[in-house]
Amino acid sequence: MLANIAPMARRSAAVTAAAAAVMLAISVTAGVKGVLGAAIAVAVVAGFFGLTALAFALGAKVSPQAMMGAGAAMYFVKILALLVLISTFQNVTAFSGLLFGLTVIVLVLVYQAALVVSWRRTKMLYVEPDGER
Repeated sequence: MLANIAPMARRSAAVTAAAAAVMLAISVTAGVKGVLGAAIAVAVVAGFFGLTALAFALGAKVSPQAMMGAGAAMYFVKILALLVLISTFQNVTAFSGLLFGLTVIVLVLVYQAALVVSWRRTKMLYVEPDGER
């Protein structure tokens, strides 16, 4: 199962990297603070998705149930961490908090949409044939 998930994650990451480049280009219009806010957001999102991939890989070594549990736990932890980061960076003056939040939201939505499209295009067995009948 993990062999099917890795190509989907790579394709989704490539699409998200393109979206990150677009967001960084857009943030240039807001100046240095805008670029810095968008760059920090790109780093946060990349770190979050990297941790999720690691959790899935470790969970997949144990069992499919552990992989699902790891994915659900990471989702919950990421949402809480993102809420804390956005509320912390709301009134910061070192970089654009608006572009930070906007970039995070756009990148998360692009990644999830790309993952859904990849999942829909994948021909994956949902029943494992045992070969004995």
